[in-house]
Amino acid sequence: MDEINLLNIFQGIATLADSEPAVMAMRIFLMGLGMLLIYLGRKGVLEALLMVPMGLGMTTVNAAVLFLKDGRHGTLFVDPLVTETEQLMTTLQIDWLQPVYTFTFSNGLIACMVFMGIGVLLDVGFVMARPFRSMFIALCAELGTVAVFPIAYAFGFSLSDAAAVATIGGADGPMILFTSLILSENLFVPITVVAYLYLGLTYGGYPYLIKLLVPKHIRGMRMPPEKVREVTSGEKITFCVVAGAVLCLLFPVAAPLFLSLFAGVIVREAGLTYFADLFSGPLLYGATFFLGLLLGVLCEANTLLDPQVLILLLLGILALTISGIGGLMGGYILYFATGKKFNPVIGIAGVSCLPTCAKVAQKCVAEVTPDAVVLPHALGASISGVITSAIFAGIFIAAIGQ
Repeated sequence: MDEINLLNIFQGIATLADSEPAVMAMRIFLMGLGMLLIYLGRKGVLEALLMVPMGLGMTTVNAAVLFLKDGRHGTLFVDPLVTETEQLMTTLQIDWLQPVYTFTFSNGLIACMVFMGIGVLLDVGFVMARPFRSMFIALCAELGTVAVFPIAYAFGFSLSDAAAVATIGGADGPMILFTSLILSENLFVPITVVAYLYLGLTYGGYPYLIKLLVPKHIRGMRMPPEKVREVTSGEKITFCVVAGAVLCLLFPVAAPLFLSLFAGVIVREAGLTYFADLFSGPLLYGATFFLGLLLGVLCEANTLLDPQVLILLLLGILALTISGIGGLMGGYILYFATGKKFNPVIGIAGVSCLPTCAKVAQKCVAEVTPDAVVLPHALGASISGVITSAIFAGIFIAAIGQ
């Protein structure tokens, strides 16, 4: 009797003991993984801004499982599967993260908020100074998106689900969230979770891919001095207005993300400092924190034990690996096309995990040649990668989703 009473009090332990062996093992594994993500984020091995809240949410949600009134196991965090209006209204009053999920996450708003903040931090002058090289690398870095689409379909996913999975290769978190929400409503949560989990790992994983494919003597080469015309703020604003209008005409389904990104850039270039401070500070970091926390909370053991999720884990890492290889191949093409004057490491920045991949490129080059600077070129490729990932998402949504 005392044992039963104690288990009723300490329900996290009770539900763990009451779970099937596979669920019990997965809960313990995810709690450990969450702690590891926090540690690696704190040490700077992984992207701390995302991995710390994600790891904390992952650890907590798998520890805080309790018995619900109907005897099922559940939590007081969020129910992503609730659909009925009455049930949703009840859940909004019980699950503390449900309002954040319902009103910002499941409609793509949080992705747009992140894009606004990123836009303020972007200097499109890097793209405008080297438009053809930047866009070429970015297109090469979409190789994972192109390759994984037919592979996912061959694994039994529908065309729309396969397209949503393939967008992981674009390495643009908000874009993946937005696209999977439209194309793959049933797999929207696991696709987004897998994508962001792997995007956080690119900071630690891509340096090994670079070292594997680019010899040290090439990896450390300096970019030759070049005369780059200074791009004025007026020209940058014109670029954003024209590019935004053209992209929205071509891919209106992705217009909310185009608007958010270019709005951030225009706020920066127009000198609207109050808006710029808001977008690049509280809006960006607040949205990123709750995005990471929600992604961690959505990493419940039962969700990740779905066989389809296990396939998603494989396809996600495959897509990002192929995209990284594609970007480096584009870098090598420019290396030979320019008479060996272009550092192919810059190609990894075409994978549009901005600014992580640009930082990875600079870090890998500086490890060999400390005074070599490739960051301006890398940022141009990364910003172009954001645009190309949006274009591919728009193509998928227009051609398949509708």
